[in-house]
Amino acid sequence: MSTAKNNNEEEVDLGSLFVIIGKGFKNFFNFIGSIFKGIFEFIIQILLFVKKHIVKIGVATVLGVIIGFFIESSNEKKYTSDLLVEPNFKSTSQLYNNIKYYNDLVKQKDTVGLEKTFFLNTEYAASLKEFTIEPVINENDIINSYNDFIEEADTATVSSYSFEEFIKTFEELDYKVHKINVISEKNDVFSKLDEIIIKSVSNNKYFRKVKEITNENLNIRDSVYRQNLSQIDSLRKVYMKVLIEEARKESTGTSIDLGGNKLTTKELELFETNRKIIYDLNLLSEEKSKNYDVINVISNFQPVGSEVNGITKNYISLFGLIGAALMIGFLLLLELNKFLNNYSNKK
Repeated sequence: MSTAKNNNEEEVDLGSLFVIIGKGFKNFFNFIGSIFKGIFEFIIQILLFVKKHIVKIGVATVLGVIIGFFIESSNEKKYTSDLLVEPNFKSTSQLYNNIKYYNDLVKQKDTVGLEKTFFLNTEYAASLKEFTIEPVINENDIINSYNDFIEEADTATVSSYSFEEFIKTFEELDYKVHKINVISEKNDVFSKLDEIIIKSVSNNKYFRKVKEITNENLNIRDSVYRQNLSQIDSLRKVYMKVLIEEARKESTGTSIDLGGNKLTTKELELFETNRKIIYDLNLLSEEKSKNYDVINVISNFQPVGSEVNGITKNYISLFGLIGAALMIGFLLLLELNKFLNNYSNKK
């Protein structure tokens, strides 16, 4: 009797548990369904709003396009060109400051300052409209910088400084390649700018001194490597002579062993050392070419700039969007006002 009663109680408990679980799943799926239903209803409301006011929005867009067309027609055409550079010796910050200075001259309409800076006549100086600079994002720059950090830092520092923490400290100035963009009303001014921009940093006494010291050290390393190659070549010739002498003695029947096997091993070791030095020399040559200038020019300004287009730089597209946005905002305010009036009347 008691056992049957216990079994019944367990069955009731299990049944209640399954009912609770079932209700939980039902509520969960109802919640997910209500989210999708809400999103669907929101989209339908937007479509109904657009359908109801499509004519008004269209008229506002056309008016914006017309206004943009007149502004575009009254303005001079603008042209743009890019200069890609790779600053060395931590000169990136100086380059950014210089570009900001040039852009400030443009904003202040300081034509005289632009004339003196770039050795331009008044017409060309006045045609300059904007200077900007930004990094060329390359994830490999972050990885390579972290590897350099690991090689230079001690073990304790590396173990307490993860790659994720390193990424947080990595700034725009830390990227290797940077793009300088210039906008002008004349399409043939750009070739007159790049040399001045580069020299503004390269002629800096500090960076010029760092460049000289760096290249001097690289040249010393190059000289040492070449001396090592010459010494290794001399040693290989000596070993070769000894081996030849050993071969002659064996051919005459002499059985004296002067360590021929050891000499062969030394010859192989010298060959491997020679190969490593040549490899290091190749790396050194690459490093010397990269550090030859304060700023390496990857790509110069094009002699003739391309015409500025795009939705944010074209007044026709821009004012068309502004017209549509203003009309939609106005209609939404009317709908909100209507809703508030109806709500207050219900009260």
